[in-house]
Amino acid sequence: MTERKIPNRTFPRAAQDAEAAKHVVSTPQTEHPAYRLAFQDMDFLLREDLRPVRFQLELLKPELMLDEANIASMFVFYGSARIPEPAKAHALLDLATDEAGRKVAERLIAKSRYYDVARELAQLASQTPPDESGKRHFVVCSGGGPSIMEAANRGAVDMGQETVGLNITLEHEQAPNPYVTPSLSVQFHYFALRKMHFLLRARALAVFPGGFGTFDELFEALTLVQTGKVSPIPILLFGREFWDRVVNFEALAEEGVISARDLNLFRFVETADEAWAIVQDFYA
Repeated sequence: MTERKIPNRTFPRAAQDAEAAKHVVSTPQTEHPAYRLAFQDMDFLLREDLRPVRFQLELLKPELMLDEANIASMFVFYGSARIPEPAKAHALLDLATDEAGRKVAERLIAKSRYYDVARELAQLASQTPPDESGKRHFVVCSGGGPSIMEAANRGAVDMGQETVGLNITLEHEQAPNPYVTPSLSVQFHYFALRKMHFLLRARALAVFPGGFGTFDELFEALTLVQTGKVSPIPILLFGREFWDRVVNFEALAEEGVISARDLNLFRFVETADEAWAIVQDFYA
């Protein structure tokens, strides 16, 4: 029997089908939207009843990207988009127009040190070598925006490593910070899918002072661990003074709405070295 090379596939690739669809005879039928290939028909894909499909696509695309990049686990950073880096912090005082604004500016300036802490922690995490199979671990991931998120991505770049940014479309114009690796810069429409991707590969969470978005992501993670939906991971809250001021965790336990043992789901930390030591001990 003569040896023959068995082809890997018999159907053309989708890109070839899409290209072939461009070369059709122009008739009333082919010009009508009904004739478009379904995956090329944006009017069809954006229909209200196609929302479940868009959910699937937004879950699948980042999963494939991260998997193809050999990213097995991530160190996820949450924090405010409004805390400036120290070198730019004092400019906030110049923008204050009244005493209340000045007090806010002073508080933001005091928190600006966390920019450097986030950057340093990202540097430490980024020194984790790949495992025996080449999978990468503790790859730094942020929401891709400015401030604390920028500091995290910047710390990874300091060490010559790639870094992930999970951005989201918002009403006001914004763009990923310049330290996110372009091939690992993902844009989401749905907050729910973005939060899922934060946690699917998260093996540690660094939570810096922040607002509604940071609270949303923190309490989502705490609830998932509390209810056993995900295994415990290090959840590190930076800045005990801030957290004690804005959330009375002990009061929740005293009121009976959480268990006293739920207070052990997270740890308060102040420095990058302290946080990294906790992570290393956790996985020792």
